[in-house]
Amino acid sequence: MPKTQMPSTVSPNTSSGQPSSRPGSVIVGLIRSNGFVIGLFTVVLIAFLFPEPGSRKGWLHPEELSDFGIALILFLQGLSMPLEKVKRGAGNWRLHVIIQAFTFVIFPIVGLCFQFLAPRIWTNEPEAIKQGFLYLCVLPSTVSTSVVLTSVAGGNTAAAILSAAFSNIVGVVLTPLLVSLLMQATGQSGPIGPLLMQITLLTLVPFAAGVGIRHFIQHWIDTKKHWINLISNGVILFIVYTAFCDSVTEKIWNKYGIGLTVRVLINVVLLFGIMSLLIFLTSRVAKLNREDGIAVYFCSVKKTLAMGVPLAILIFGSRADLSLILLPIMFYHPFQLFVNGLLANQWRRKAG
Repeated sequence: MPKTQMPSTVSPNTSSGQPSSRPGSVIVGLIRSNGFVIGLFTVVLIAFLFPEPGSRKGWLHPEELSDFGIALILFLQGLSMPLEKVKRGAGNWRLHVIIQAFTFVIFPIVGLCFQFLAPRIWTNEPEAIKQGFLYLCVLPSTVSTSVVLTSVAGGNTAAAILSAAFSNIVGVVLTPLLVSLLMQATGQSGPIGPLLMQITLLTLVPFAAGVGIRHFIQHWIDTKKHWINLISNGVILFIVYTAFCDSVTEKIWNKYGIGLTVRVLINVVLLFGIMSLLIFLTSRVAKLNREDGIAVYFCSVKKTLAMGVPLAILIFGSRADLSLILLPIMFYHPFQLFVNGLLANQWRRKAG
């Protein structure tokens, strides 16, 4: 979970006459605060340099490890889900309706409008990128970052916990179904139907098991959140690495070049800006108070990479262009962390 404050720096050692360690402390703080994002782009670089081990026929055997990794991630998500805190924010039904409507209705509609109303954006783009943006738009919200940023900004934390947790639980089933519907609406095929049982077995079952076990070891798990995050992030990084290994060995990037990456980043920024504006306007029209408006914003605009990567493996299979499908959410993830971290700090200062 990236921190929204810079770590304190070390004061100079005047007694020894050594120079201040401030620059080094700042660098270390940046690495710790953004370790996962740095790791994300590191494994992509490694995939371009050494694609053979992680390709479908490589010695890492990703096709065998991916299913185990997916189940492990969802199990750990269940262990970490603070369901005992959910009931605190259950009464604010209007706030929850707005958040879920943005997550699973308005976001997908905006994603469709990107394709139908702005054809120039998609000129000569591969189908996998189009599918990746649609997939990004139907993903559930994050849990940990949405809640922490809401808390930092002085928002309704209890309501944020409930809405973010609920979107992740229903998203396991709703995201694949929405992907199927959107692919059909845009004339694209989505191999969803035959995989519904596999999705259930590899997501809902381990998630429910994690939630059930948490009841008995809740205190111990809460003290080990750092290690749970490390394991989950490690699995995600491995899946991203293997996805890019396939695209490199199939020479997909040779065909599209750096221009594709730049265009995807521009469209991610545009999508984020449009959704942020719609959320702000909706909160204003609904006359939400400050605390509820903050919770609505952070829970509605954020999309989860932690669940997005394993679900993409299940929905789209071992496609050589899977890395292109993941590209929008990989860019959206660090961008949302950066912008929302700045907003959370700014809103906290205004409240103070």
